[in-house]
Order: sequence, then structure tokens, then C-alpha cells
Amino acid sequence: MAEPSPTEGPTEDPTDDRGDAYLAMLVDFARTVRADGVDLGSGDVLTYARAVATLDPTDLVDLYWAGRTTLVGRRDQLPVYHRAFERYFLDASAHNRATARFTPDQRARVLVDLVVPETDGPSEEHDQQVRLGLAASGMQTVRRKDFAACTPEELAALRRIMRTMRLTPPRRRSRRTRPGRRGRAPDVRRTVRETMRLHGEPAELHRRERRLRHRPLVLILDVSGSMADYSRNLVQFAHTSTRTSSRVEVFCFGTRLTRITRELDRRRPDEALDRAAEAVLDWDGGTRIGESLDRFVRDHARHGRCRGGIVVICSDGLDRGDPDVLAAAMERLSRLCHRIVWLNPHKGSSKEFVPTTLGMIVAAPYVDELLSGHDLASLEEFAATLARMR
Repeated sequence: MAEPSPTEGPTEDPTDDRGDAYLAMLVDFARTVRADGVDLGSGDVLTYARAVATLDPTDLVDLYWAGRTTLVGRRDQLPVYHRAFERYFLDASAHNRATARFTPDQRARVLVDLVVPETDGPSEEHDQQVRLGLAASGMQTVRRKDFAACTPEELAALRRIMRTMRLTPPRRRSRRTRPGRRGRAPDVRRTVRETMRLHGEPAELHRRERRLRHRPLVLILDVSGSMADYSRNLVQFAHTSTRTSSRVEVFCFGTRLTRITRELDRRRPDEALDRAAEAVLDWDGGTRIGESLDRFVRDHARHGRCRGGIVVICSDGLDRGDPDVLAAAMERLSRLCHRIVWLNPHKGSSKEFVPTTLGMIVAAPYVDELLSGHDLASLEEFAATLARMR
């Protein structure tokens, strides 16, 4: 049976990622690459299909690198393949099998991650450098752009970058020891064993040092209506944090506290965020910081959840609850954890920020670090500050 023409519109179910329709799209793309001048055989196309079968079928970055690895045989073919991929998968005006399968939001995200090949001809070298320079300059600008002022395309690009971030919780010395050169305690067992191996001759005095382990990290995120411009980005940042350490707990609150650590335990950020949104019933609702923190102290902190750890509260401080409850909860929390960090998007880039909301005024005496978290650059600053904490 003849294959449909590449110019025909898609008639198959775009959600059938494992059926014949998806395979037909891969074959159609391979035809496009071959028509642009890359020599391909049926064996190359089969290898491409097998490679894609082991990856995420909805991830355009996986599709790009699978094809670049299996369909390209020479370095001078990389620019041809790159342009064919952009035209087939990322061109919104194209009418092919990929048009209905991938949304404009997915196309906007993948543009950030695609690497332009460095094998263009001499006549295109200057234009390529200009494009890359403009792209780098644009991303530096977006990094310092407030989340509330970003367009959907810019937010998609920032979330794509956020997936590559690695949050390293600070470490502390535990009571357990291990062999080490700079330890103060002598390693008697090892020293005696070495002396016996040398038939009683004096051996080197071995020592033991205390092990280092990550401190627990607890993220408590405000998802009320006043934080609507920042909450989804902060939850995605929390998802990135859970992928880098097993000692990270994530909670959300509006009018009540909800633990979402299990919901964020997903590989794909979009799936994790959707599950978290379903679990938090008061998303975009009111704010009761004091009652939520008091519930955290009673149900989690007092049972060792944050003992010796870092507690990060992300909120603008707009509280409709009783300030005495907030003060009591912050006072108890400060005694149970190691440090309290508060991220307030209203702080922005100001170094002389003075809290004006009632919640921030009440909580300020118990906060060890007050940072912003209003853009990607401030989140990167927070990650660097966290790694330096002791």
C-alpha cells in the first residue's frame, strides 16, 4: 500500500505514539532528510525507528538527537539534517504528519535546546555567529526577566533551562566515621591490622574522620492567588530539586498544607506539575501562612522531618490569618531546623528590601536568609547560596 503524500494533512490519532501512524511520521521525516541530500537507506531508517522506540515519543529533543545519531553519517551533513528537522517538526506553517502531534508550546521549548551544528560553510559562518550571539543575549535578558512579565514562549524556554539545574543541599558532619588522612580519631583496628601484616613492625598511624551527609531540605511553596504568577515556576524548581537529592520534601499551601513530594516523583515535569495541581485543592485560593506552618510543625517538623535541615518558604507574605499563630509557628520552626530561608518575589533585585506585608514583618525575626525567587537568575543565586550554607 502506497504511503500518504507528505503534503496531505494528518488523519491519524496524534496520541497513538506507538502505532503505525507514529512510525509513518518517522519514515516521512527520513524521506525529507533524504530529499535534502543526505544518503539514507532502509537500514538507516530502521535504526532510527529502533532508537526512537527506547526514548520519549513526545519529546522533540529525543527525536532530534536520535535522528542526528542514526541518520547522519558525515559531519558536512549536520547542517542539512538540522534544517530539515526545523522545517519538518518546528515550522508551524508546515502541513505534515507532525503538525497535529506536537503543540506550539512543545515547539517553542525545543528551540532552546537544539544545538546548531558548527560545520556550515564559510559563507554562513558570520550569519551563524550573529544568530547565536543574539540568542545568547536574549536568553541572558530572559534570565533576569520577572516571571510575571514573561510571555508563554519565554516561560517555556525558562522551564526548559530549569530542568538542567542541579540543586545541591548543604552537607553536615555526621557521627559516623570513615578512614581519612585528616581525621583526629585514630583508626585502631586498621592500624593493628597493618602492624600484624608487617609481623609486629610499627605501622603508620591511621585515622578516621567524620562522614559528610546532605542536610534535609524542605520546600514550602505558597500557591495562593497572590502568587499565581510565580507558583508554577517554583513548583517546577521544586521538581528539579527532588531529582537531585532523596532528602528533599515539598509542601504547598494556600489555606491549608498539602504534601506533594510523591506527586513530583515523576520523570516528566509537566506530568509531575499536573499531579501536584490535582492534589492541591486550594490552588489559587486564599492564604493562611500561620495555620499552614503551624500544621507543618505539628505533623512533620516535630517528628524529625526537618531536624538539622534547611526550610525554604516561598511566599509574598500576604497572610489573612492570625499573626500570633504565624509568630508561634516560626519560633518553633526556627528551633527545630538548622536554617530558614524565605523567598519573596516582591523583593526583586533590591538589596535594601524592607518587608511591608504583615506576614513578612511577623516572620522576619526568624528568617536567616531573605532572597527573591522572582526570576531564573534569582533561583540560580538561591541554589548557589544553598550550596555554601553550613
